[in-house]
Amino acid sequence: MNIQNPQASQRLAVPNSGACRLCGTQLRHTFLDLGMSPLCESILTSEQLDEMEPYFPLHVLVCHNCFLVQLKQYVTPEQIFRQYAYFSSYSTTWVAHAKAYCKAITERLGLGSGSLVVELASNDGYLLQHFLPLGVPVLGIEPAINVAAVAVGKGIPTRTEFFGTRFADELVAEGERADLIIANNVLAQVPDLNDFMSGIARLLKPDGVATLEFPHLRRLIEGNQFDTIYHEHFSYFSLIAVDHLANRHQLKLVEVEELSTHGGSLRVYLARANSALRSAPSVKDVLDCERILGYGDLTSYASFATRVQRTKRGLLSCLIDIKEAGKTICGYGAPGKGNTLLNYCGVGIDFLDFTVDRNPHKHGRFTPGMHIPIRPVQAIDTVRPDYILILPWNLRQEILQQMRHVGDWGGKFIVPIPDAEIIDPRELQS
Repeated sequence: MNIQNPQASQRLAVPNSGACRLCGTQLRHTFLDLGMSPLCESILTSEQLDEMEPYFPLHVLVCHNCFLVQLKQYVTPEQIFRQYAYFSSYSTTWVAHAKAYCKAITERLGLGSGSLVVELASNDGYLLQHFLPLGVPVLGIEPAINVAAVAVGKGIPTRTEFFGTRFADELVAEGERADLIIANNVLAQVPDLNDFMSGIARLLKPDGVATLEFPHLRRLIEGNQFDTIYHEHFSYFSLIAVDHLANRHQLKLVEVEELSTHGGSLRVYLARANSALRSAPSVKDVLDCERILGYGDLTSYASFATRVQRTKRGLLSCLIDIKEAGKTICGYGAPGKGNTLLNYCGVGIDFLDFTVDRNPHKHGRFTPGMHIPIRPVQAIDTVRPDYILILPWNLRQEILQQMRHVGDWGGKFIVPIPDAEIIDPRELQS
């Protein structure tokens, strides 16, 4: 390892911090420390407001061997995901993204009635539903019982299980092998990466393909997207780290696509190491770019925390000025990333009167930690706040278009990431 800046290395050093979940190397280096925070998807009922709320460290570490950025595991996946508040279908943009993918991948792989598509963490069927009119058999695997029930109601075969080698072997024993395995925005939520990737390798047909989508660590750093860090996300991936992971399980990267979703993501295509599929130039291009930018060198991870702290101060200054002027602020959305932002910055009901969300399962509840009431979107039209803080900033264009009418009463938007920005909808182009 080439450490060019000894002082930066010393600032990163943390003793006795456990082992890397990918390669097993002892973790000794801090990437970012966001203090203590509650589980971000654990929205609360009014009765729970008087109960003790568990907080855990949001202390992010980086492995100096494989460069996986990660949190230690404080709770089990069962505690987080058996009953889950996130339903993918409430994002119009995300559903459209999934539909376009299904059409393209069906044509690319020549999928048909004799194929099998398996999606890991299939949520409410937001993606697999688009294969049904194409005549492609599907199987969803979703551990959240309440979310899986919605998919089943859409006619999508769904198993409520956590995926890994054990369940992959069960499916193989039942005669199931996949032509295509899809894992969108789930890799970060897997505490045992090696068990998960081994399960993919076992379930794939010899000439099968797996596609994984995940937020790109490069975009997280460049876009100052610190709020995407929360306990439900155990790991944060560069392609360098994913390449390490694939190689450990006799899989290879055959293509990489850079996507705009979730603030900037990668879609990687994996095949068996002995597959006839050859790696596209995109794989080498992205790996080379990451190395040039320093993602294979520990010192490149040292400066992120300073920028995050500066962003916190900037957002608080913006909100304080607005409140001191006697103006009202509400939030839009109650996503996981929003709760990290609110808790790290200490933004509670002294700043936000309430927040709104399209997901009716969240209405009448309260955000974790800050206990901000969650209401239907229509509450904005009723109250007419002066400012709206967009918490799912990755959907800013969708939200700005849906809510541009707030300009009729002089309302404005605040986008907190990468730095606090005030947007007047009256100045937006049609």
